[in-house]
Amino acid sequence: MRADERFAVQCEPVARVLPDPIMAEETVVAGSVGLDGLQAESLMLNLDASLRVYARHELFSWTQGALQSLLEHELLICAMPNGEPGSFYVDSFSTTLVEPARLSELFRQDVALVPQLIKAWEENHCEPIVYDVAAVSAAAGSALGRELARMSASNIVAHGTYDGSGELASFFTFACAAADSEQRRVVGWVVPFLHAAWMRTRITWPAEGTGVKAAVDSVLTVRETEILKWIYHGKSNIEIGMILSISALTVKNHVQKILRKLNVLNRTQAIGKALALRILNP
Repeated sequence: MRADERFAVQCEPVARVLPDPIMAEETVVAGSVGLDGLQAESLMLNLDASLRVYARHELFSWTQGALQSLLEHELLICAMPNGEPGSFYVDSFSTTLVEPARLSELFRQDVALVPQLIKAWEENHCEPIVYDVAAVSAAAGSALGRELARMSASNIVAHGTYDGSGELASFFTFACAAADSEQRRVVGWVVPFLHAAWMRTRITWPAEGTGVKAAVDSVLTVRETEILKWIYHGKSNIEIGMILSISALTVKNHVQKILRKLNVLNRTQAIGKALALRILNP
């Protein structure tokens, strides 16, 4: 073989199979956090969904929708110090038979369970904590603790964020029927994104159009709007029927009409869309 031929052979490109960057990323994520493929995919999808949250109804839809598949919980309480010692701005989210506003108020007034949770988190080097509500003595004297027990939310997974001076910036409490070390790890990954999403909901963004509310209000009847309000407050069809003096079957029929008119699939989506369209004002 001539020298020029040998040079040509050496310079021929060699076909190489490069790894799929997406598959490689998922493999790295799954391996590094100790999740299987489906769990890692759910984590990535949830973190991506959090980046699209800019309004309260979007936060509700994410935390009570997609996030439930990764971190099942009965109640999420978001708290942020408001400048006064031991005082918080609180927002709560739930699709169970509870009134989020009432739970927020119980959290604000609590002087037993909440301080103990925050202290335990700080003593744990600001890492997520898991609390058995029934085993915590402070819960017995706490209206919040009793309410969580009534909801069968016997466990709490809590985590927070801190500012540049090392002070508490936000604190998130997930009330769950059961909790383990895996849920604690998930909370550790999710909370930084949850904090950023919640902060974005507190910004007044420019409206993207006008006249939407009036158009939707004209579609829902007064009775349907009333039922939607009670759904938002966590009432079941039977409870709504007792409040409005109508049968549970009649309530169910109204709910089906609401879902069709709002073009949604379930009650959670209906509440989210109603908040977005300002049919409901929390």
